[in-house]
Amino acid sequence: MQTPQSAVPAASLKAGGSNAPGTLHVVATPIGNLGDLSARALETLKTVDAICAEDTRHSRQLLSHFGLERPLIALHEHNEDAQAAQLVTRLQSGESFALVSDAGTPLVSDPGFRLVRAARAAGLRVSPVPGACAAIAALSVAGMPSDRFVFEGFLPAKASARRERLSRLTGEVRTLIFYESAHRIEESLDDLTAAFGEARRGTIARELTKLFETVLDGTLADLRQRVGADPNQRKGEFVVIVEGAGEDADASIAEGKRLYAKLTEYLKPSQAAKLAAELSGAPRKALYGAEE
Repeated sequence: MQTPQSAVPAASLKAGGSNAPGTLHVVATPIGNLGDLSARALETLKTVDAICAEDTRHSRQLLSHFGLERPLIALHEHNEDAQAAQLVTRLQSGESFALVSDAGTPLVSDPGFRLVRAARAAGLRVSPVPGACAAIAALSVAGMPSDRFVFEGFLPAKASARRERLSRLTGEVRTLIFYESAHRIEESLDDLTAAFGEARRGTIARELTKLFETVLDGTLADLRQRVGADPNQRKGEFVVIVEGAGEDADASIAEGKRLYAKLTEYLKPSQAAKLAAELSGAPRKALYGAEE
């Protein structure tokens, strides 16, 4: 690790009239509590030529709170490809920009990677300004293994696609992190319980850093019951964390069952069990009890 340094001085954020290219600053903003905006992020937002925002109305409120007036450029999934080329040209001419999302660290389930990729491909400097991230904030208080984890973002809205995605994760041994919205939290908990089992442990972090922040933990069955019984626990924005499958035997059996279920769509059960066992390392009897 490098020795921490002080915030980047304002003079280094812009080209200052030279022919040097500008910098794209990827700036994390608060996920709820405005006190979480870092001093460096504030200085960067003050100094750049313009701010690229997912929702300019939302970002304008943030800037207004801190007494800032900077030009805002809408950058979202529908216009990012077109905007990226124009912004790269402006960066090459010496302008500097900040890229922000509605909340938290940009590009984590938000637009922006196409602009970052285009800027880097053009040889331009892309500099992170770290800060809040809902997934990491939730993981830090979940009390689950955090040395290895996988971020799955938002699950598909359609039930069939959601269940298919979860079926592929049953053998995952790393801690799993999902985002979910208020209107799908109950359905997603139902599907998580069906996929991973009622006894698998989980944590639901709701409205992190906000007034009604709550963090619930327990088995998936318990969490589903608690959310279903309390309307307040179905409001806001959610991070759902699920413990990984047990190592070795438990993980191989879970993976074997997933493969077996898929292979039976194309093969006889005996053939599917044999192949699934070979691929996963699980005992064939655990996948297809009638097989010897």
